[in-house]
Amino acid sequence: MSKIVITTGDPNGIGAEITIKALTKLNLPSDSVVLISNKKVLDFYDKKSHSGLVSKSLLISKKYEIIEIPYDADIEPGMVTKEAGEFSFQSVKKACEIGARAIVTAPVAKNALYLAGHKFSGQTEILQKYLAHGNQHAEMLFVAGNFRVLLLTRHVALKDIVLTKDLVIEKILNLKEFFVKHLRIVEPKFALCGFNPHAGEDGILGREEIDILIPAAEELRAKGVNITNPLPADTLFVKALNYDCCIANYHDQGLIPIKTVAGDKTVNMTIGLDIIRTSPGHGTAFDIAGKNIADETGMIEAIKTVL
Repeated sequence: MSKIVITTGDPNGIGAEITIKALTKLNLPSDSVVLISNKKVLDFYDKKSHSGLVSKSLLISKKYEIIEIPYDADIEPGMVTKEAGEFSFQSVKKACEIGARAIVTAPVAKNALYLAGHKFSGQTEILQKYLAHGNQHAEMLFVAGNFRVLLLTRHVALKDIVLTKDLVIEKILNLKEFFVKHLRIVEPKFALCGFNPHAGEDGILGREEIDILIPAAEELRAKGVNITNPLPADTLFVKALNYDCCIANYHDQGLIPIKTVAGDKTVNMTIGLDIIRTSPGHGTAFDIAGKNIADETGMIEAIKTVL
């Protein structure tokens, strides 16, 4: 399929609202997009976005194709429910099954997925389960223009983070392949964040740099990868645009800088699989769901990234 597939996320979050607003603003050709959602969900948020009037949005006027996922529960903006978690899971699973050119996902709630019995820490892990083959591994890359951050670990408690030299090498080789194949950057420049404060201070503040990161960087350079030794993360991001990508060891190390700088324009990109997936860098925003005040900027950027 040559179309972009878009899921609308948790029915009780802002996903359908920002999808409707984004598609209305982007005015994409009707044959370029397939929506995986439910007409009841779309109609509920479509009418809200038009103050209760008869819908004039492009979802209707351009007749985007809609693949229906059953949803018999009430729509309860702001509520975490197992029905919404099941809908969210089935939407992503269907997106993996239809062979899209690219996938754009609106936000889902991990606790709703868990209530529905799907023990995934995020949509990236669902994509990994249903799209990966051979030795493929999904990687989480955050993008805001030329500011890019790869996470070596994802949704893991800080106390449970485990890094190995082989893991670091594998993920960064996958990253280089993505840059060469998809971004046409043949020799990307990568900056590696230190794991510990001040990159460990020669082992005084931790040995992860000495035992894992420096040996990994040396082996990567031997394989032709342009990468720094681990640098203190508290100063590295000031010079982030000097590199094609900064590589963070854990979630907040990488996401705090890029979201502080780029805000809603940050795009979450899944790479390493046959199909690229993008998503807004924010979550379900249950606190404002159903109020028609959600900002669609992140969804617009996620869609534009795969056009």
